Amino acid sequence: MKRQYFGDSKDSFKWDYLHFLVEALGYSQLKIAWMMTPDDDGPDGRTSPELFPARPEVLRFCKSLRFTRDPALLSGLPATTDAPYVVSLHNPNENLNGGNRESYFSGIESGPDQVLFLDPDNGFEPERSFSVKHVLYSDVDRIIKTISPGSVLTVFQHHRRKKFPDDFARIRERLQSGYSAAIFWHSLMFVSVSSSPVTINRVCELNREYSKYRPVEFLV
Repeated sequence: MKRQYFGDSKDSFKWDYLHFLVEALGYSQLKIAWMMTPDDDGPDGRTSPELFPARPEVLRFCKSLRFTRDPALLSGLPATTDAPYVVSLHNPNENLNGGNRESYFSGIESGPDQVLFLDPDNGFEPERSFSVKHVLYSDVDRIIKTISPGSVLTVFQHHRRKKFPDDFARIRERLQSGYSAAIFWHSLMFVSVSSSPVTINRVCELNREYSKYRPVEFLV
């Protein structure tokens, strides 16, 4: 995740969906691991938040994010609709680099039933190589084995050179543990993983519900 992406159209989908998911599950915590990398002054991150039809409160929230570029602002997400959960940020000021991946994720697993969100630049590691822009399958496996069965790990996945249903099928094949579901819109997919089939079935039900009110598609 780069600060230059804050508040764009992917962010409005991201925070609208995650806000919905945590609230619908009735959990008390959304934990965010930014997987932050330095800005590159490229063109990405310039799309208007209104391109995704998020609830008005989230759109206003994204505009504030776009103006401040401050990760700490995410602690105020629940206040957009007076939701009872809290947001915690994992290593919000630490950039991920080639040498600190293990230490970066240290301690992320602790906590009650929660939604834990990993926010890399690109998503899951590709077939042949990876960088700081990717989540490794070994990262996901380590986290899934330590969080509670009721918890949900959700991963940002940017569109790559295959259709999302095909990409999700391959991601599912490469996951080393857990059960999975996905939801996508335009060029962005969220892949949810849990150690419990009961929990992931609940996520599937909620993804189906969310798709009734937003232009998204879900995968089970």
